Parts: sequence; C-alpha cells; structure tokens
Amino acid sequence: MGGAVGGAVEAVFREEHGRLLAALAHRFGDLDLAEEVTSAAIEAALVHWPVQGVPDNPGAWLMATARRKAVDRLRRDQAYAAKLALVHVDTVTQLSDEAEFPDDRLQLFFTCAHPALPDDARGALTLRCLAGLTTPEVARAFLVPAATMAQRIVRAKRKIREARIPFRVPGADELPARLPGVLQVLYSIFTEGYVASTGPRLQRTDLAAEAIRLARILRRLLPGEREVTGLLALMLLVHARRDARTAPDGSMVLLDDQDRGRWDAPMISEGLELVPLALKGPAGPYAVQAAVAALHDEAASVATTDWPQIVALYDVLLTLTPSPVVAVNRAAAVAMRDGAPAGLTLLDALSGEERLRAYMPFHAARADLLQRLGRTSDAAAAYAKALDLAGTDPERVHLRRRLRELNI
Repeated sequence: MGGAVGGAVEAVFREEHGRLLAALAHRFGDLDLAEEVTSAAIEAALVHWPVQGVPDNPGAWLMATARRKAVDRLRRDQAYAAKLALVHVDTVTQLSDEAEFPDDRLQLFFTCAHPALPDDARGALTLRCLAGLTTPEVARAFLVPAATMAQRIVRAKRKIREARIPFRVPGADELPARLPGVLQVLYSIFTEGYVASTGPRLQRTDLAAEAIRLARILRRLLPGEREVTGLLALMLLVHARRDARTAPDGSMVLLDDQDRGRWDAPMISEGLELVPLALKGPAGPYAVQAAVAALHDEAASVATTDWPQIVALYDVLLTLTPSPVVAVNRAAAVAMRDGAPAGLTLLDALSGEERLRAYMPFHAARADLLQRLGRTSDAAAAYAKALDLAGTDPERVHLRRRLRELNI
C-alpha cells in the first residue's frame, strides 16, 4: 500500500475511531461487538482504499461498513442477538453509505468513566475506546504488562455489560455529579504524561498530548461547561513548557531555571484565551488551577511572577478542594511571596499528613527551603527522603545534584 494511502488511513482511524466506536456501542449496546466491527471496517479500508481510493466521506464509509458487519454478525449468532436485545432494542437499523452518523463520543466518555468501574480501568478504557490506542499501547501508558492491561479492560467491559451500564449522557440533574469523574480521568492521563510515575524520562509528551486531544473533543461536545474549558486551558498552559522542562541530557530543569523562550507561545495564547471563559461565574478547581498556570506563563521570570495573586488563587482552591497537595503548592507560593521562613513554617505544619509522607515534591520543597535558610544537615535529610521517593531518572539526577551542592 502506498505511503499516501497508508497515511490517510491512519489519519482517518485516529480522527474517526472514537466516533465510530461510540456510535456502534450506543446502537448495539456492547463494546466487544463495537470494537470487533470497528477493527473489521478498518481492515476493509486497508484492502479497498488502495484500489478504489479514499472515499470523499471516509468516516461514513467506515460506519456503513462496520454497521453491515455488525448486522451480519448478529444474524449469524442468534443467541448473541437475543442477549443484546435485552439491553438495546434497535440493533439492526441501517443507514445508507452517504448518511451522516451522530457523534456519540460524549456518551462513551461517561460510560468509560462510570463510577461503577474501578479507578484503574477508567483511564484505560478512555484511551482504548476514545483515543484508539491498542491494548499494548494502553499498557505502556500505565506502565503495566500488556497481559495485565488486557485482563483489566476485559473485566471493565464485562462490568459494563453485566451491570447494564447505559451508553448515555447523564441528565441535567446527574451531570454535575458525573462530569468531575470524566475530567479526573483526563487529568490523570495528562498528569502521567507531565510527570511520569517511573522510568528513564521525566515526561511522556505523547500521553499528555493525547489527553489534550481528548479534552478538545470533550469541550466541543460540552462547550458550555466551564470546568471542561478550565481543564483544557490548564493542560495547554502547563504542556506549553514541555521543551524547557528537560535539559539536552534529559535531566530535569526547574521552573526557576527554564528558558522561557522555549515555551510554546501559540499554545500559551490559546490557553490564555480560555481562562476568562472558564472563570465566568463560580470558578471550579480546574479553572482556578488554569489561572495559576496563566500567571506563571505570563511572567517574564520567577522573580516578576505575581506571587500574591497566586497565593490568593491557592486560597480559593483550598476552599474548593481541600487537600494536603494543594496546601504544599500554596506553601511554596507563600515562600516566594513572604520568604523561605514563612513557607517552611507552613510545610512543617503539614508534616503529619499521612498522604505527604510518600509525596516526593513535599520533601523536595522542604529541602529547597532548608537549603535557602542555610540548614544544610536538615536539607540533606529532606533531599535524601525525596530521592528515595523519586520515580524517574531525571528526578533522581536532579536530587543527587542538589545533595552534592550541599558539600556534606
């Protein structure tokens, strides 16, 4: 197959896969069947398109092909069809090849993030179904063996089927309670891309970029939801710094030392345009975090950053989502506004929090402030603790360097 056609098929698959799978899952009520016929439609495209050319409406071609294959499968397997009929009535309605098909991805977002599913399955299903990643690719994203991920996905799909979790968008009365779960799944995917849990690299930019792509889709589907806009803005404003966050040797570069000329200016501009939209009306947690990221990205340097405003935003965030991690970030901002002693006092007050004992940034932040105050031995102990908890090689390289700088 020619490179041009192969590239076209890949581009169509990436763009249309989520829509195709979502529409089929909604129509037939079964993710396994939807995935099977989606793959079969792609395989058919790989056979026919090199000969016949890529159709004018490749998405509709794929949908019509997949639907015909689904109907054939159901007609061959009457027991399977009867079982599906219990959960979905209209199983065999066909549309013409030219017909447009609805965008059911919003339903699939909520199905993949349903609260009845285990936490570790929600992100996996989202990447598998909406991003179109293969099971081995999803396994690499979550740093688990492919066999483990395959079992996890099978169990999640079985749960959807056996619990009859509906393929639908929550009603207006349910949406406020369900949407945060969807956003959390996307943010968790992005966070793993922003700072990897383990491995030789600090960042996994492909994973962060995929989270942003999914957030763009979600915003198109829910344009009036401010927190969706806030999450997309936050991701853009943070991911814009990706190229400056590591040195040529792969080591970590802190915000203070980053070359801001390497930040992605168009991405920052896009994020900055979204922040005011996210802040219209009562602000949600993602909108507030996006506002913090905007202040960082707008500043010419760490010294000229509006730290009083950042502290004020963290005060708001603490009222929205009280957590020790937010408190750590606020303490670091207070240290920049009021000096190291003030920040250290706040961090020390958090030292009894169980969650922070295994939270590397907490110990690294304490070590930095202790070093600034000349408390070398205490700083060394805090850096050593942070080093024990570091997950990636660049983090370890950075912390070892800081330990050497103490000359003890």
